[in-house]
Amino acid sequence: MAKLTSRSEDYSKWYNELVTQTGMAENSKVRGCMVIKPYGYAIWEKMQAELDRMFKETGHQNAYFPLFVPKSLFEAEEKNAEGFAKECAVVTHYRLKNDPNKEGKLMVDPEAKLEEELVVRPTSEAIIWSTYKNWIQSYRDLPILINQWANVVRWEMRTRLFLRTAEFLWQEGHTAHATREEAWEETTKMLDVYSDFIEGFMGIPVVKGMKTPNERFAGAEETLCIEALMQDGKALQAGTSHFLGQNFAKAFDVKFASKEGTLDYVWATSWGVSTRLIGALIMTHSDDNGLVLPPKLAPIQVVIVPIHRDDAQKAAISEVAEKLVQDLKAKDISVKFDDDDNVKPGWKFNEYELKGVPIRIAIGPRDLENGQVEMARRDTLTKSFEKIEGLADTIEQKLDEIQESIFQKALNHRSEHTTEVETYEQFKDILENKGGFISAYWDGDSETEEKIKQETKATIRCIPFGEVDLEDKVDFYSGKPAKFKVLFAKAY
Repeated sequence: MAKLTSRSEDYSKWYNELVTQTGMAENSKVRGCMVIKPYGYAIWEKMQAELDRMFKETGHQNAYFPLFVPKSLFEAEEKNAEGFAKECAVVTHYRLKNDPNKEGKLMVDPEAKLEEELVVRPTSEAIIWSTYKNWIQSYRDLPILINQWANVVRWEMRTRLFLRTAEFLWQEGHTAHATREEAWEETTKMLDVYSDFIEGFMGIPVVKGMKTPNERFAGAEETLCIEALMQDGKALQAGTSHFLGQNFAKAFDVKFASKEGTLDYVWATSWGVSTRLIGALIMTHSDDNGLVLPPKLAPIQVVIVPIHRDDAQKAAISEVAEKLVQDLKAKDISVKFDDDDNVKPGWKFNEYELKGVPIRIAIGPRDLENGQVEMARRDTLTKSFEKIEGLADTIEQKLDEIQESIFQKALNHRSEHTTEVETYEQFKDILENKGGFISAYWDGDSETEEKIKQETKATIRCIPFGEVDLEDKVDFYSGKPAKFKVLFAKAY
């Protein structure tokens, strides 16, 4: 097994090696697309299960809508169509036939041209709102609270496993409401759901806020977001919740009869997170030895490695290990007893460290004599001896400690890499030499925002929620009176 490139040497190379060496994903034969391998998919399944539970607890139901969107429907909401147009894959024909000029080869059948071209969904607002038109007649049909787990295609030019691929997995919520207030409440509620999940399960601290008009979702009135900071000082948008107003209802003529008997347009939201969260998980917690996974999302939370010289020792250790396995499973803790004799314990130690298993238990004959085991924590790389008696309870407690510890470590990193600036020179110096979030006053002018982006590649990640005293404050770039205090960063 090749040693990982260190983060300080080449962060991008470290990331790519880590994803492939841990068996999470690999590039496929389709340019820009990935194969998510079992270990990576197991993490996604745990994410999916928790989010699905949280969605259903807030009254949402799952449904599924087509992968293909007729071009005319896609064009209906102009801002949305324009925003995604450059990333669209388009189906124009429906059949292949033998190529008469090249034996054994196929060609597109020119006679099988579609009457209307189909866009492979980059997002599903168009196909869903054309469907909602048939579902909604009266206020009694509202609200509609739908989520779908799906794949989408956005034809990215520069791709990286999990972070940006031409096809990726996600969930997208699409809701319809009778009033502006209900739709806004839904928008903020789902942002809170994402925040609770990412902090509570992924162990990643996030900043909640609002996107600027330049960074807003195409077709939305407002986009709310959560922003996370990676170890290399770059930001990553971890989730978005969009207040769509009545834009899509007007585009697809979705009206409802109100209680008062008037005919009104429906109010809408959409919200989503994707497999790029796995990239966030890797880049927030992992180290030069491999993955560091939060226990709540680790496919294997505990691994037990026996160390023995003969069959008698193996049998005695296995008896203790199997009892521990049952005790941990009773606590709903995922555990693996790796008694494979084909590889040595040292190889196993390295493998499970690389894969980020939170706790490793080693049991040898001397440990049995002393009534103890060796416990190794992946987050701190520390070892301790723990009594066999009550070991399952000890492990349960340690897993909770690890979950909290990695969150606190990430929170400390964010605090240390969040810097306030008052001048453009300070801004450029911090961006170049320290990175991280830069807190600064902004005049609210899109032109100012765009100039800073062009000159530095830094963007306004969000306008954080909360009251800010703007009296006598000026924009650090333009010198004009400040309207907002924002977070800048370079981002993935």
